[in-house]
Amino acid sequence: MSHTPISIESYVRTYDELQEAIAGLSDEQLVWKASEKSWSVTEVLTHLADHNLVVSFRIREVLAGSEVRLPAFAQDEWVAGQRANAAKAADVLAAFRALLLYNSLLFQRLTAEDWNKSGVNFKGQTVTVEAIAQSFINHVHHHLGQIDRIKQAGESGWGQCQAAK
Repeated sequence: MSHTPISIESYVRTYDELQEAIAGLSDEQLVWKASEKSWSVTEVLTHLADHNLVVSFRIREVLAGSEVRLPAFAQDEWVAGQRANAAKAADVLAAFRALLLYNSLLFQRLTAEDWNKSGVNFKGQTVTVEAIAQSFINHVHHHLGQIDRIKQAGESGWGQCQAAK
């Protein structure tokens, strides 16, 4: 395996970290929302799968030498538009994992020059392939914290889910 500026192992391990974060949660707990405007755990997972798709596209766009501005995406609208809370968390995570594995194979083929290729993001900032990949890992870790906060907030709300049955 070639030397890479990011840890491919850390990148792939984000799947395991998400699995651990949701271990033991029931279907009801996975879709519980503190409020109408907040996300459920399943919606967070869906957002991360969407983000993985977009990051995958951005990396390939940069590697292809494209000069177009790298796309943003309307995360709230994407989550709402696909009725993310009706999805099964396991299905969402399976798609997330498949993209991780596919990208990890690509990462193993990249040269130092490839990792340093750059594009312009939607904010007008120049970003490298390395920065895009590392930012994704950091983004997953940010949302692991969000999942923990949802679980903490849900401890009282989940009792209401059980009482309604």
